[in-house]
Amino acid sequence: MIDIYTMGIDVGSTTSKCLILKNGKEITGKSLVGVGAGTSGPERAIQSVLSSSKLELEDLDYIMSTGYGRHTIEIADSEMSELSCHARGAYFQFPNVRTIIDIGGQDAKVLHVGDDGMLVNFAMNDKCSAGTGRFLEVMARALEVNVEELASMSQLSKNNITISSTCTVFAESEVISQLAKNTDRCDIIKGIHRSIASRVGALARRNGVIDDVVMTGGVAKNRGVLHALEEELGHKIYTSELAQYNGALGAALFAYQKLSR
Repeated sequence: MIDIYTMGIDVGSTTSKCLILKNGKEITGKSLVGVGAGTSGPERAIQSVLSSSKLELEDLDYIMSTGYGRHTIEIADSEMSELSCHARGAYFQFPNVRTIIDIGGQDAKVLHVGDDGMLVNFAMNDKCSAGTGRFLEVMARALEVNVEELASMSQLSKNNITISSTCTVFAESEVISQLAKNTDRCDIIKGIHRSIASRVGALARRNGVIDDVVMTGGVAKNRGVLHALEEELGHKIYTSELAQYNGALGAALFAYQKLSR
């Protein structure tokens, strides 16, 4: 049997992700570069995943792009909506998934999928950075901590602090005001996570929340946000180490499907 290699490229607003599948099942390599559309990020991500997989571009049988900057990838054989790719990627990892919460750098999406993993409907917040990775970055800068520290610090919170503003600018002012009152940073961070959970939870309830619920995107790495969302929705939320690669995974799966047909 001749091995088939397919690549999925997910070009987001803030990151570029690549993933290569062997025969539609085995992940042979993945890469992530912390800059997205309009930068050298996609090209660097492609070179990185080829290097780690010990493959050449000529070894790939099909390349599919997705994400915000999917139209810019000239080497792609075709492109696919990130909504469909996130649905397929999550279904590949969690066959019982029905609700997908994807929080990326600049938007938040809630997808519903059917028994076959195909997209049924969705709700999206792409007009405001509140409830996104960008929101967390702004809040971390105001608190003078690294984004990676937010989850562990929120676990040390002993008091509930409410960050009521749904606008990033006003929420940042609230955080600065709390700092001026000498409020514990850990309490503020937990309040920030609850604020995100409230906004995304409202988005999720537009079409209903059906188990199993899976969280994808870069913010899924923040356990503080994940736990706040579980409390907000009253549902257990699953995630995986591939959360940030979910769109690229879905694209690679669709690429294999194209060849199979």
